[in-house]
Amino acid sequence: MTDEIAETYDVIVLGAGPAGENVADRTAAAGLSTVVVESELIGGECSYWACVPSKALLRPALLRAEATRLPGVDTMVTGPLDAPAVLAHRDAMVSGWDDQGQAEWLESANIALVRGFGRIAGPRQVRVETPGGEVRLTARHAVAVCTGSRAAVPALPGLDGVRIWTSREATSARRVPSRLIVVGGGVVATEMATAWRALGSRVTVVVRGERLLPRVETFAADLVTERLRESGVDLRFGATVTSAERSGGPGDRIDVTLGDDTHLVTDELLFATGRAPRTEDIGLDTVGLTPGDWIDIDDTCTATGIAGDWLYAVGDVNHRVLLTHQGKYQARIASAAITDRARGNALDTADWGRHASTADRLAVPQVVFTDPEIATVGRTTEDAARAGLEVDVVDYDLGRVSGAMQYDPAYRGHARILIDPRRRVVVGATFAGPGVAELLHSATVAVAGEIPLDRLWHAVPSFPTISEVWLRLLETYRDEQHSRVGA
Repeated sequence: MTDEIAETYDVIVLGAGPAGENVADRTAAAGLSTVVVESELIGGECSYWACVPSKALLRPALLRAEATRLPGVDTMVTGPLDAPAVLAHRDAMVSGWDDQGQAEWLESANIALVRGFGRIAGPRQVRVETPGGEVRLTARHAVAVCTGSRAAVPALPGLDGVRIWTSREATSARRVPSRLIVVGGGVVATEMATAWRALGSRVTVVVRGERLLPRVETFAADLVTERLRESGVDLRFGATVTSAERSGGPGDRIDVTLGDDTHLVTDELLFATGRAPRTEDIGLDTVGLTPGDWIDIDDTCTATGIAGDWLYAVGDVNHRVLLTHQGKYQARIASAAITDRARGNALDTADWGRHASTADRLAVPQVVFTDPEIATVGRTTEDAARAGLEVDVVDYDLGRVSGAMQYDPAYRGHARILIDPRRRVVVGATFAGPGVAELLHSATVAVAGEIPLDRLWHAVPSFPTISEVWLRLLETYRDEQHSRVGA
């Protein structure tokens, strides 16, 4: 029988993903003793099963697609991707699923680590199940829940015995399946369909709705749809999976039935149908919250409904924006609030740089790494309409920009910005086309900074780059305004 260990720190962080690491880094740097509790790998979902491995799989696919469309290179790109080399590159990017380097970083940053499963056991109390016994932790000031999210899988009869893929299996698979069915039409579904089709799988995508990527501008989703079909992906809209069964015989195939009684056969079945919070067994009930629910927060990332301002929820777990970079952003806000409260300082929520997580609402950037790429920030046309916001919509064909034609003389892409005509600022931007990810931060600065058009006009883009589209969009808006006045 092992002895119970009891330790006290200023800050306890549950979860060592990007959000948790950044909370711990900043509180420790501020002089607060900090401990991180992690039951899996330090670095979390993003480092080992999401952002990093998925982009390692996608970058060769996108580079090859660009090369096949560029004169002088197209004739040299004749064979398929070297799948074993791509998978080996993916393995290297995730350090072979070994987090020793991250553990060494925690130690160098003076952050304690307890490996095990942590549960809240009351106000400022955490109990950790470790291989050596239970560790009782007490926080003088704060407990930050950074446990992230997991794949949400529908409750279909017999699905437990099918050994389906979720995003984790899709990004860590050791071999290329001959056939792959992807269920879902969002970012994970479209990115994984892009990657595995390029690696040689015959891919079918089953989408409940009538379009891909329902949260982006329709024109951008249409371009991705077009490219997927050109690559040989079978897209089935308005369809649902009603049953799936894996055979135990030779071939180990999966028989899939759709809602219209269509029968499909596949080697692997990926469900990319959303995310759920990893809060079902972390002791939320001991402080009056509901296990399995998202944790509501205020703009300082402090959990609402908890007396004493000691519980924080950072990253996916609060359901504001399920993106790694937003989790890191929230970590900066939360750590500043924790530090100032620990020092007895009043929080000034008007101090946007430290205490208010405002970018979670109106200036969220995201890149979808499909062919073509989609880069978006702020409002879309549809959600502006839902919010009752009057906007002027400005469109431009990216294929007419000189810098874009350097990628492909027959470049297919499109740009749109949304302008608030009363304040004369950009409130949303979407770019779709090869190479547009590098346009996104300029758009994010324009939206978050609420830069007046009269000033934005003087931000001169370099020639010949795709960023010249900014000039063309502003010229188009000016000409449209002049036409309206003339009419």
